[in-house]
Amino acid sequence: MDLSHAQSALSLGFTKTSIADDSISLQIDTSFRCSSNHVRRVPLQFLEGKDDGAPRFQNGKHINHIKEDEEIRILGQSMCVKRHRDSQSVSNLCKRLATEPSLDQRRAAVRSWGNQRLEEADPELSEIMNKEKQRQFFGIELIASENFVCRAVMEALGSHLTNKYSEGMPGARYYTGNHFIDQIETLCHERALAAFSLDSEKWGVNVQPYSCTSANFAVYTGLLLPGDRIMGLDSPSGGHMSHGWYMPGGKKVSAASIFFESFPYKVNPQTGYIDYDKLEEKALDYRPKILICGGSSYPREWDYARFRQIADRCGAVLMCDMAHISGLVAAKECASPFDYCDIVTSTTHKSLRGPRGGIIFYRRGAKSRKQGMSLSNGDCGCQYDFEEKINFAVFPSLQGGPHNNHIAALAIALKHVATPEYKAYMQQVKKNAQALASALVRRKCKLVTGGTDNHLLLWDLTTLGLTGKCYEKVCEMCHITLNKTAIFGDNGAICPGGVRIGSPAMTSRGCLESDFETMADFLYRAAQIASAVQRDHGKLQKEFLKGLHNNKDIVDLRNRVEAFAAQFAMPGFDT
Repeated sequence: MDLSHAQSALSLGFTKTSIADDSISLQIDTSFRCSSNHVRRVPLQFLEGKDDGAPRFQNGKHINHIKEDEEIRILGQSMCVKRHRDSQSVSNLCKRLATEPSLDQRRAAVRSWGNQRLEEADPELSEIMNKEKQRQFFGIELIASENFVCRAVMEALGSHLTNKYSEGMPGARYYTGNHFIDQIETLCHERALAAFSLDSEKWGVNVQPYSCTSANFAVYTGLLLPGDRIMGLDSPSGGHMSHGWYMPGGKKVSAASIFFESFPYKVNPQTGYIDYDKLEEKALDYRPKILICGGSSYPREWDYARFRQIADRCGAVLMCDMAHISGLVAAKECASPFDYCDIVTSTTHKSLRGPRGGIIFYRRGAKSRKQGMSLSNGDCGCQYDFEEKINFAVFPSLQGGPHNNHIAALAIALKHVATPEYKAYMQQVKKNAQALASALVRRKCKLVTGGTDNHLLLWDLTTLGLTGKCYEKVCEMCHITLNKTAIFGDNGAICPGGVRIGSPAMTSRGCLESDFETMADFLYRAAQIASAVQRDHGKLQKEFLKGLHNNKDIVDLRNRVEAFAAQFAMPGFDT
């Protein structure tokens, strides 16, 4: 076939040569274009079919057989054509197909993988988790923000609900298949309002925040513009970083201080109580848009009525972060922020004994003049507009889909919160905290404010010449967990001068007042050991830690602590 008369003046030629690739590749060299240059014409030759045994010649030489693979050259580029496979190739293909797993085998493999227990699927992680279980069982847990959940909460957290995506609110999801998820979240809403004796006509709730810090930031995001002002308790005074704290050098620690302007109020350095007169003076000068009450290390009651007056005078929305005391509030064992505040946030895993997460309550319906909202939000006949703004801030502004296993677990915990048994539990939490405080005071230990009205107390270690960091480490080596904290007036950012101690977790294990008396003895003994190590090895952290290794006093106290803790059952799991 002669293509020399084609308009493009292209010429195709095919030659045979052996290659090893089964693919077919065709490329056109764009350099071959119509031009006045002469293009050599090569006759088009068709490939042979099966080898019929006839003699073949190539370049004038006899060849015995045809190669299996051949190369076609088009415009200087090669194209491979694969010839018919021989019987051996077909046999090899059949063998490969025969060794592939069947459909049933593939399905069985998936089922086998999906139903493995943790110890089978990941022995390494399972071993570490078991060690943590033993640590919890044989230790004394005194961190005020920790607790032990019940078995039902654990079962919900480890359930199939973790599989479902449900962005949005009940009845308005971004995904289908959420009929039952909507029922679970709606039930959680109802139980949350019931737990705190709230009227659904006057209060709404969002149970989707991943933590209380997330809940707080959602409130700021929903109600404020970047750079707007907030005002909360100073962190060394017992406040929380999510209320807008700056470090002494001015470094902004949390997103609240990065995106909003904050100005803290403080406690009286002599008494440790909030100085409400100075708070009001600062608020009137600063004019925050949100005034925050509540903290993470304040052992006394909050005067919500006074906060309401101050918020009304400076035109602020009044928000309470009741993360630590929400269980006491639900059990009516302390003053309720719902009587005076516009918005109330909380964690769900501390004194509430629920899963780890956050919750937001907000006023809804008509505003009331007696709550003082007319100064900051218009006439008293107006409606609260928190609901849509806060819900939108949670999702889609700050979070993705809610954790449905967490919401179901929270619903379980909130059901328990509404029972007489839970009220008795919270009463015991207060009794135990007060028993511990009294026992430490009798041992000449200095407590901030001299005691406690709730579930926690602050131990000022500066009178013993100790730092919170050193004492915390000694306690940890003795299997007692508590946490260092700043005491107002010390350089808390560098060397916190105290520790925070809480009673909820060990109360959940069944400990009573006499047991906390024993714990006070352990705590005081740990302080004596820390003082001795510091005396012998110095105050420098590195030298202090050296003195803790192979310390016989620590080993002795650890043995006593483990023997004591092992007497009490661990809620939620067997050991």
